[in-house]
Amino acid sequence: MNVPEIREAKELLSKLKEKGQLFEWELPYENLLTRRSAAIFFLTPANEAKVDEVWNILESLKDFSVRPNTEKNLSQLRYRVTFSAEEKEKNSKMEQKTVS
Repeated sequence: MNVPEIREAKELLSKLKEKGQLFEWELPYENLLTRRSAAIFFLTPANEAKVDEVWNILESLKDFSVRPNTEKNLSQLRYRVTFSAEEKEKNSKMEQKTVS
């Protein structure tokens, strides 16, 4: 499927990879997706020390959130990135628990 808001995220991730900020990124089950809020992107930054630069760029997309990809079910890449209000809230609660 050709979903404009998914294409927008893919183009941004591709640019980050071209600039050397990402080592790799992927979007499993892309052909089944009908909206960006249902998509789960996975990525591994090229430089962990500069990962905040990547997050700052991705924050330009609505409801960006990120967490480590601990499950490794859909991808072996380091981080799980979503653009969903529900996931953003869930990830925020997970961060608060780890800080407490």
